[in-house]
Amino acid sequence: MNAYVGTPTSRVDGRAKVTGAAKYAGEFAADHLLHGFVVEATIPRGRIARLDPSAALKVKGVVDVLTHAHRPPLADKDEAWKDEVAPEKGSPFRPLYDDRIKFNGQPIALVVAEDWETAKFAATRVRVEYKQEAFATDLESERGKAAKVDQPHKPRGDAAAALTRAAVHHEADYVIPSEHHNPMELYATTAVWDGNGRLTVYDKTQGVQNVQKFLCSVFGKKPDDIRVLSPYVGGAFGSGLRPQYQVVLATLGALALKRSVRVVLTRQQMYGLGYRPMTIEHVALGAKPDGTLDAVTHEATAVTSRFEDFSRNDTGWGEQLYKSRNSRLSHKLVHLDVATPCDMRAPGAASGVCALECAMDELAVALKLDPIELRLKCYSDLDQSGDLPYTSKQLRACYARGAEAFGWARRNPAPRSMRDGNDLVGWGMATGVWEALQMPVAVRIVLTSNGHAEVSCAASDIGTGTYTIVSQVAADALGLPIENISVKLADSTLPQAPVEGGSWMAASSAHAVLGAAEEIRRELARHAKAMPASPLGSVDASDIILVDGTIAKAGDRNRAVSIADAMRHSKLERIEREKLNEFAEDKSHARNTHSAVFAEVKIDEQLGVIRVARVVSAVAAGRILNTKTGRSQIMGGVVWGIGMALHEETVMDHRFGRIMNANIAEYHIPVNADIHDIDVIFVDEPDDRINRLGVKGLGEIGIVGVPAAIANAVYHATGKRIRRFPITLDKLID
Repeated sequence: MNAYVGTPTSRVDGRAKVTGAAKYAGEFAADHLLHGFVVEATIPRGRIARLDPSAALKVKGVVDVLTHAHRPPLADKDEAWKDEVAPEKGSPFRPLYDDRIKFNGQPIALVVAEDWETAKFAATRVRVEYKQEAFATDLESERGKAAKVDQPHKPRGDAAAALTRAAVHHEADYVIPSEHHNPMELYATTAVWDGNGRLTVYDKTQGVQNVQKFLCSVFGKKPDDIRVLSPYVGGAFGSGLRPQYQVVLATLGALALKRSVRVVLTRQQMYGLGYRPMTIEHVALGAKPDGTLDAVTHEATAVTSRFEDFSRNDTGWGEQLYKSRNSRLSHKLVHLDVATPCDMRAPGAASGVCALECAMDELAVALKLDPIELRLKCYSDLDQSGDLPYTSKQLRACYARGAEAFGWARRNPAPRSMRDGNDLVGWGMATGVWEALQMPVAVRIVLTSNGHAEVSCAASDIGTGTYTIVSQVAADALGLPIENISVKLADSTLPQAPVEGGSWMAASSAHAVLGAAEEIRRELARHAKAMPASPLGSVDASDIILVDGTIAKAGDRNRAVSIADAMRHSKLERIEREKLNEFAEDKSHARNTHSAVFAEVKIDEQLGVIRVARVVSAVAAGRILNTKTGRSQIMGGVVWGIGMALHEETVMDHRFGRIMNANIAEYHIPVNADIHDIDVIFVDEPDDRINRLGVKGLGEIGIVGVPAAIANAVYHATGKRIRRFPITLDKLID
């Protein structure tokens, strides 16, 4: 039997998804199911002066209208509303809690009816009057009110003085707009009432146990009262890390009416959820004439809500990538009358590295150096924030492999020097970096005497391939065909798991599987050795392996007994083991993934239309568990990076504090016609220090650096440096 780990294995859940057998949160059936539709606030700040549901209640089929004045009890302490990934500072948003309006689009009522169409119509009949208060939603006009956030990065040297003395100096603002999640699956919850006060909640989430604990806390329930499941998720990448308000409303409706309730948000309503915060990234670089850096300063000023302090690491990535004796990093927040931002693929890095890598390209131009040459001159073998070596860092190989595959040596460095007919051609590159994180995860394996194993864990699969990775690792560890492995995920009653995010789930869950499988191996070895005339009787248990459905001596497959025979002899129908895997804290090394991204753009010289003709992404991320799904992860990140560079922008009318393009037609994202050649290269990166398998994770690294590579290519093609994203044709032809 061939090993599965490291091979291009197809998704084990693929058939269920493409045939429609996979059920999502808004698709589960329930007897006497009611449907809720959300009524949203139309002002950004103030109070509800009057909310009259009487006209809605007269609509045939409407059962009730829940409001802050008409609802079951909700917890009144901030701590009760804080889930495991909530910001440390602030008061989490509480839907239908009181008459306060904190942002435009805030849910203020839930119309519950016998069907969704009736609930939607009746929602238009709810009459609301407000007492509006002064508000602010514009980061740039409020920038002067920014407050500094505590960050772990301490200043090194005297960056200000070094910048003043530097022979070559570059300094600029790079503006990253707010960007909203638009996953294929709408945010939805089906709360099923069992008739005895208990609920089974099907929710679109990246963490079922996080949601379950949150709901018990908010509604004062015991753990056995609420079970949360999310077997399939149609896209999330950060938007589902925290419980979204529809799960509270569906649960609220079910408890109030003692019936099952489903709430599905519309695409427009999802713009009232979290988003990548708008940031102004101020980067200053000082260098010697040979390109070595004297100083790096990076200050991020970001949006957050009035009621929570949301921030991520935008500024610390230069400490890991480029040597400099002097650095100063800071992060500031501007509190506005908007919803709290949330994590969005590679939070902090996608924005901060974009600015840093654009600035490095501008420095390379000023120094008349090739962009790769500059990066190699400044290459850091240490994370300078703690003088830590890396568990592994094959970034130099990423530069080399990516440049070779792209044909970088043929690049004419002069702007506007390369053409293809009427198109200006530009080549740009950038570096990517992300953390290699690991979290405690528990897994239960049940092995039955017929040679089948069930692996269960509360972890979610948000489409990244967790079902498949767990199946591969379990099949190898237990010596079974992958067809004999079944995986149960995303049920709050299963063994513990954190929210799925940060690129940590593959490494974390794989090692939990290995831990449980090892205990089963030891148990099987004991039974096999005890069999009469066992060929393994004299073999040390540590030399016994599981392979091809047998218990065998390592290196001598002839000395083996079948798993089925060993279990039958011991009269065992099943062996069950549960293992919590925790990773020993290691502060002696930095743990990161890296990439080198190369992009070619072709730009119509007269119209300014930009086409990304090809992208090469060379990635060093430790051992790749599945080269097929791994490549898909990086390709998806590149597509998202193209969107970040050229398309995505949440547009706010600051006169009304309202999002103006809250739909998939006017919020632009890449479509098939925008995507051309994408080449993914996995650079070999053995890493026996980070974990047993040498796994680092791939979810985030695919997007980091892509927007900057495209922006740098646009400059090379046109000679125009665009520092405000997205790069649209009007910015090129003005």
